[in-house]
Amino acid sequence: MLEICKELRNAGERAWVVGGCVRDTLRGERVNDWDVATTARPDKVQQVFRRVVPTGVDHGTVTVLWKDNAYEVTTLRGEGAYSDGRRPDHVVFVEDIESDLGRRDFTVNAIAYDPVDGRLVDPFGGLADMRDRVLRAVGVPRERFQEDGLRILRGARFVATLEFELEPDTEEAFRGALDTFRKVSPERVREEWLKTMKARAPSRAFEVMRRTGILEVTYPELLEQVGCTQNQWHAYDVWDHTMRVLDESEGEPIERVAALLHDVAKPRTRAWSDKTGDWTFYHHEKVGADMADRWLRGYRFSNQERELVVTLIRHHLICYSSEWTDAAVRRFIKRVGAENVEPLLRLGEADALGKGRNVELELRALRELRSRIDRAIEEGNALTTQDLAVSGKDVLEHVESPGPIVGQILRTLLDRVIDDPSLNTRDKLLPLIEQLSKGDTEPPQK
Repeated sequence: MLEICKELRNAGERAWVVGGCVRDTLRGERVNDWDVATTARPDKVQQVFRRVVPTGVDHGTVTVLWKDNAYEVTTLRGEGAYSDGRRPDHVVFVEDIESDLGRRDFTVNAIAYDPVDGRLVDPFGGLADMRDRVLRAVGVPRERFQEDGLRILRGARFVATLEFELEPDTEEAFRGALDTFRKVSPERVREEWLKTMKARAPSRAFEVMRRTGILEVTYPELLEQVGCTQNQWHAYDVWDHTMRVLDESEGEPIERVAALLHDVAKPRTRAWSDKTGDWTFYHHEKVGADMADRWLRGYRFSNQERELVVTLIRHHLICYSSEWTDAAVRRFIKRVGAENVEPLLRLGEADALGKGRNVELELRALRELRSRIDRAIEEGNALTTQDLAVSGKDVLEHVESPGPIVGQILRTLLDRVIDDPSLNTRDKLLPLIEQLSKGDTEPPQK
């Protein structure tokens, strides 16, 4: 990065490191991506450096490839109107770094550093705000957020990832920018949510979204949780419980999306039981899985991400007891999928921690289940049809034609083997295949 700036200085231009990389360096965090702002126009940058990719020349940006690294180099610029609420209609190249910084979103992102001279440029008080842990818009907040609707969602994310507090005028301007925010594409919202999930406490961002109306635009069903009281097993309403589960959850960001949505259907399934004298939420896991599936599709999550979240929500009620047989443990693994066991147990632990009551009792049960699952896997028990001692080819030798019957027979064999692992040999399964292919579901005579 220093060498990039030196090369531009040798060519008669000025260059600064700008944006989030400066902010994170000053906070003592590791930086992977460096952005450079320069007085040089894109054509001159391409003359100075041998390997340049014209990634966004119309907006003054090129990517310089230097010693196996890529650096985004952008000409100092001002911006025209944002008629689509996403990107400027046009850019105007400027000569001074202060004007360039003035178009940025928050003061802590509007600091530049000249590595050649060793000088910081901080025209909007970003250093002071960083010291005070305040997130403040550059200039007039209302103008900043009406330019690009994504900025208010980025602001919510920064409250969580930087652990800063929103400056009051900045927060008020969030509410006034919701019409512009509605223009933001689902893909950009999804990426911000996933980035937010990397924070130590993502709930900070979602509390901002709740207060300012962002959540009403993106997922209003979640707001139904606020004030929705639960049963005696919970110390908090559904919203506060969800926020605690979100912060307690571990694993990949997509697992935290599942934590956020795991009880999304509770308000819609809540009913009073005269028999128990308490609230019930029958089938909220199934209804919630369907609700989450629709939302994840709308916000363009990948099939793999969507399937994981839906599976975790559908199975997040882990009603384990020590009375489970070993076969019941194996059936549990089969039902949720061996690849989903660890994420599901992590969600279960976070769910227990977020209840505020009977926590240790639930955690102890989950630890016992985890131990039994580990043992079942270590013993090499058949948990999928691929683990059977026979294959679809063996089934085809006993049926008239290929079709759904092959999978049905394999799944039936797996159910038998899960109940009795000693059946998983070719000598024992081949007679079962012959029997099942004839439509006989009774076990063979011993």
